[in-house]
Amino acid sequence: MPPLPTLIYMHGFNSSPASLKARELVAACECRGLAERLRVPTLHHDPRQAIAQLEREIAEADCPVLVGSSLGGYYATYLAERHGLKALLINPAVRVERYFAGYLGPQRNYYSGESWELTAAHVAALAALEVPPPRDPQRFLVWLQTGDETLDYRDAADYYRHCTLDIQPDGDHGYQGFAARIPELLAFAGFSALPQS
Repeated sequence: MPPLPTLIYMHGFNSSPASLKARELVAACECRGLAERLRVPTLHHDPRQAIAQLEREIAEADCPVLVGSSLGGYYATYLAERHGLKALLINPAVRVERYFAGYLGPQRNYYSGESWELTAAHVAALAALEVPPPRDPQRFLVWLQTGDETLDYRDAADYYRHCTLDIQPDGDHGYQGFAARIPELLAFAGFSALPQS
């Protein structure tokens, strides 16, 4: 019998495993007896260090499946293409060089309170991770909400247009209703139907 998948959740810019979606996913996996099948690393703000962290997570995981939100979706796309993995993306960032160039300067993590400086070197490191639209779009499931106040959902809809796209009206960047959709996420990852305990 093949091993169960391992979910690797990638949070977004200035976020952390304390974000609402991360906590909802942890709780959902715990109540289904899947806590050991989920990894939610605290990603470094430097893209080079974040990718190194995620490469280690992938190397150590059985059958990794990537889940990325916002900037985490950008990382997940790069890594899914590099390693031929499945990825579920939630309001993913695209064309990040253009977007992040407007945010240079002091930053603060929303959850840890850590202060740091976003530099041109960080933006260049992000730009280096940009890949063409997925070669095997069947490996990607992309959830967008049109009410995203941070990113223009149309950019992602265009970039991932050959993938399985689910575009919901309204919502926001945090993705309203995520908890209710976790069973779909688990099914996409390849988990059999498991009862909640």
